[in-house]
Amino acid sequence: MSWGFRARKTVRLGPLFWTFSQNGFTSWGIRVGPITRNFTRGSTTIDTPGPGSLHRPGRRRGGR
Repeated sequence: MSWGFRARKTVRLGPLFWTFSQNGFTSWGIRVGPITRNFTRGSTTIDTPGPGSLHRPGRRRGGR
């Protein structure tokens, strides 16, 4: 089994963020306080005090 290397870069401008990988644009979203909303995946994450967070996965699009 071989391990691949993945490079990923997140660009932030105020509360907005865009994520890029070797293949180009990956996702975008917004972070306001403890709440992060990823519009590409449709997921929402809420940071909680201490270790851990609440995560609500988005709906899958297409036939995956």
